[in-house]
Parts: sequence; structure tokens; C-alpha cells
Amino acid sequence: MPTPSMEDYLERIYKLIDEKGYARVSDIAEGLEVHPSSVTKMIQKLDKDEYLIYEKYRGLVLTSKGKKVGKRLVDRHALLEEFLEMIGVQEENIYKDVEGIEHHLSWDSITCIETLVEYFRRDKSRLEELSNIHNELLSGS
Repeated sequence: MPTPSMEDYLERIYKLIDEKGYARVSDIAEGLEVHPSSVTKMIQKLDKDEYLIYEKYRGLVLTSKGKKVGKRLVDRHALLEEFLEMIGVQEENIYKDVEGIEHHLSWDSITCIETLVEYFRRDKSRLEELSNIHNELLSGS
């Protein structure tokens, strides 16, 4: 299993390749707000662990293992954003909160959250009811 730091890199690399078709060290560094030298070290580690293939000056490609994990991480992030939005977390807090919790939840918890999100998706009145309860609690009624 990748470490939380490795997960951040794999998620970022997967997203870059999905959006641009490639992932450069400078783009990864910028997205994660780290030094390019840190990116190079992590890329070498991810290469050693067979998540990607890295050739100096030629770039990198995710292996099937890397693609699978990267997609899973991107999906986890999107799910948690949707979940926090559904339960009424303020928009400006969602990204930071997801970044804070995503590495600390088990995949079992993620699956349970996914089930709950699907429950609300299937019947919008459930979401409206949740929103009404949330608003009542906030107003102190």
C-alpha cells in the first residue's frame, strides 16, 4: 500500500495525465507545492515500487498498477468532496477538509460513505430533508 505522501503524488500524476496527456516534474511540484527535487525523489520511489516508469529527461508513464491506484484516489477525493457538499459543509472548507481526512479513512469507511452518497442520490427528497434538519440545527430551532 502506498503511503499518504505517495498517494498525493499518484493522485496528482493521474489527474495531470488525464487532463494534459502527460505529467512533468514542474507541474507535479507546482500542484503539490513542493520542490522539484522532492518530486524527482518520489518519482524514483514510485518507479521502484512499480507504480510508474520513469526515464530521466523523457518523462513518466503510469503502470497499470499506478493507473488503478491513481484512479481510485481521484475517485475517493471526488466522493469525499460530494459527501461533504451533501452534508452541508461550506464550499470554502471542502477542499481543505478532504485533504485533511482522505488519508485517514479506511477503504471500508470510504465504501460506507459511497453507499450513503448513493442513498441520497437515489431520492433527492432525502437530501432536502437532511438539508432542512441541518438548517434547523444551525438556527437553534
